Amino acid sequence: MFTLGPLAFTSGWLLLGLIALPVLWILLRAVPPAPIRRRFPGVALLLGLADAESQSDRTPWWLLLLRLAAVAAVIVGFAGPILNPQAARPGTGPLLIIADGTWADARDWDARTDRMSGLLDEAARAGRTAAIVTLTAPPVDGPNFQPAAAVSQQLPNITPAAWEPDTAAVADFADTLTGNFETFWLSDGLARDSRAPLLAALEARGTVTVFQTPRSTVALRPARFEDGAIALSAVRTPSGPELTVPVQAIGLDPAGTERVLAAVDMTFDAGNSAAEVTLSLPPELRNRVSRFAVAAARSAGAVTLTDDALRRREVALIAGGGEAEGLDLLSPLYYLREALSPTADLIDGTLADVLQANPDVVVLADVANLAGTEEDSLLQWVEDGGLLLRFAGPRLAASDVGRTSEDPLLPVRLRAGGRSVGGALSWGEPKSLAPFPESSPFFGLQIPDDVTVTSQVVAQPDPSLADRSIAQLADGTPLVTRKTVGEGQIVLMHVTANAEWSTLPLSGLFVQMLERLAISTRAATPEPGDLEGTIWLPQAQLDAFGRLDDARAQAGVAGELIADGTAGPDLPPGLYANDDARIAVNIAGPETTLSTAQWPARITVEGLEVRAETPLQGWLLAAALLMLMLDVIASLAVGGRLRGPRADVAAMALLALLVGFTPRTAAAQDADDFAIQATSSVVLGYVTTGDAQTDEISQAGLRGLSDTLFRRTSIEPAAPMAVNLERDELAFFPFLYWPVVPSAPLPSRDAYAKLNRYLRSGGMILFDTRDADTARFGSSSPEGRQLQVIARSLDIPPLEPIPEDHVLTRTFYLLQDFPGRTDSRDVWVEASPPDAELADGMPFRNLNDGVTPVVIGGNDWARAWAIDARGSKMFPVGRGQAGEIQREYAYRFGVNLIMHVLTGNYKSDQVHVPNLLERLGQ
Repeated sequence: MFTLGPLAFTSGWLLLGLIALPVLWILLRAVPPAPIRRRFPGVALLLGLADAESQSDRTPWWLLLLRLAAVAAVIVGFAGPILNPQAARPGTGPLLIIADGTWADARDWDARTDRMSGLLDEAARAGRTAAIVTLTAPPVDGPNFQPAAAVSQQLPNITPAAWEPDTAAVADFADTLTGNFETFWLSDGLARDSRAPLLAALEARGTVTVFQTPRSTVALRPARFEDGAIALSAVRTPSGPELTVPVQAIGLDPAGTERVLAAVDMTFDAGNSAAEVTLSLPPELRNRVSRFAVAAARSAGAVTLTDDALRRREVALIAGGGEAEGLDLLSPLYYLREALSPTADLIDGTLADVLQANPDVVVLADVANLAGTEEDSLLQWVEDGGLLLRFAGPRLAASDVGRTSEDPLLPVRLRAGGRSVGGALSWGEPKSLAPFPESSPFFGLQIPDDVTVTSQVVAQPDPSLADRSIAQLADGTPLVTRKTVGEGQIVLMHVTANAEWSTLPLSGLFVQMLERLAISTRAATPEPGDLEGTIWLPQAQLDAFGRLDDARAQAGVAGELIADGTAGPDLPPGLYANDDARIAVNIAGPETTLSTAQWPARITVEGLEVRAETPLQGWLLAAALLMLMLDVIASLAVGGRLRGPRADVAAMALLALLVGFTPRTAAAQDADDFAIQATSSVVLGYVTTGDAQTDEISQAGLRGLSDTLFRRTSIEPAAPMAVNLERDELAFFPFLYWPVVPSAPLPSRDAYAKLNRYLRSGGMILFDTRDADTARFGSSSPEGRQLQVIARSLDIPPLEPIPEDHVLTRTFYLLQDFPGRTDSRDVWVEASPPDAELADGMPFRNLNDGVTPVVIGGNDWARAWAIDARGSKMFPVGRGQAGEIQREYAYRFGVNLIMHVLTGNYKSDQVHVPNLLERLGQ
């Protein structure tokens, strides 16, 4: 290949033809243009005469230049010019491609895949063997070298991991290296201790080339709650000029839809590698935040999950008779405030006001009587899952509440008056607390010796008293009682909330008991010693791209790994739960720092950018053809043959040539072009998701279904079209295929309005979650949960699994199963009318003439239908002949589906045939 700057020529020897251009110039100048013929009778007198000298007129220089340019374009075009050619890398023998494969690679993973693909293509052309290794999951037996073409097929299955390489695992991999090979190392740009030993081992086997692009990598540290606000911090690499990144707080809105709840800009000062910002949110909004993320970062390191360290309960405090001003130590709420304010958000106000805020806990300190409406509202709040904590006091002891019968807002009946021990007028000594029984939530707490009780309200003996008592005095008198009401609980402390009746509020045991009652939230991650021997269940996990996936089906993780806090294969970053506690494992910790990887001067470091090769042969040959056509018109003009009507014809031909060769961009069609294309014939549409691979599969799947319809039915569909819900009109399409992608954004309000109009006007949408092989229909998969979120704003009628007599089972083919790439019966359609009955003598019911507006399933029909441009099947279905039979039934389901869309329930109308024949007397 001959290279000249940014150009290369596949047949460079053809450029020697350019040497003939000067000779051609001379020849063309010697050939005059054709003379104009004019018949004149007087010329006959000159016949036979000859001039002593003759001279030819010359061809115009601009016409000569046009002809030379056309010839030069032909010569250069056939030489095979290529813009930005890729230089072939010299090398022989095995090729090892190493990718760090970490969360820092996720942001530009497509570019890294393209680079690896290019390296493997070169190796395949050279007949070399190759192997690919990611350091986040290194093979225990060393690299497995195979033909480079076979290794290329593995690229789609290679993805980054949401953690960094383990130093010990990388060292073990280095020990398995044998033989000689060349290494290409795709670095994520972050420095780590495992690089130097592995680099030395690789250099001992052959040359090493590193691909690393200078870029800024940002990682979010865990969020903290400080001074009433959320403190967010992040680190970056490398330290450079000032950088501002938008950070979003993401969580569920009151409707259960995940939204961006708040946003703040975080600025790295010039030369600083760390930045911090505070975000003040109302308690209700702060408790909804599930994670913070750098907008559009597409990396697990740019996401930090929140756990109990950030979530604080809302506790409403109400005292009987109010609080005495200036007498804090005597206030019934003083010790409660001191115990709860570090870990909970406290709410003050009347009972009616605080119930409207829907707190987690309501505390009534010596409140005896409630108004009827207040009592009903409070009881309903408890039944809905609230926790009511009541403290005794002089008012409650002096009232008649709970004397003759059990009060609905008290766990036990109470005796009149109270009990005083150890006072000036009593004979006994102050009572201490008995050890907490195993059935008590306080079991295991150490009781200080100085905690004593001098007064209390006493519970009436009752058969249920023993079960409701969760703390007692040393003499067996109940100190704390509890009962369950609906989804909530009512707890009564038989002493005051201040130190008037006991020393309990003065001790640390008081705070611990409140924590055990789930009134406050633990302020930080448990200590490592507290985690030993515990098992934590995964709730959600982050992948390398920063997407949050459901993980509740995975096995539990030992508390010792949680205590270590380092994300890895055994502890993926995510959210883990144990009872009511939750711990977030994030990529970055509170002390995490990032630094740029530095390579020795002997190592060649290249960028990841791959310049696309652009063949220019077609453009040059087209330009040569255009210039030759212009030459014909120009020659006729110079020869005087373009006068009159011929000039008009030539002008029109020239205009057509210029229009035909005008470059056209690949911009999106305008609304008119889109409408013409969508309505020129039957067209199946698919909803674009923003994921290029998913959209390509959708297009290929509908291409295969359209081809099947064309060959088997009277329907002749055109090529399927992509549909943008925000921009395109939906009414043109009788059918839309919508693959559910968890990361796809939700439609806007206007798009939802268009969708609802489309569903009401007879359109059909096939929602395909594509998860039937991993989850049953419902919310047990990210796709299922995303579908639920999408469907909340859609006007979808009641659904039911496809019944055996549904018209979809017989619109064209007789079917009872509706498989795709997977085979599941969980396919849902609009529920049949409740009054539909079997027709006389027919095996199916009378149904209306409408079309089910939605079909929902997870069988991944697009992959089963998909064909490439040559008509070949793109994806395997099942195994062997059984798999091809399943694919055939997938096509049949697709045919039935489109026939149902276009013809309605016409097969159900056959139930009327017997009645018609009877009325006609036949």
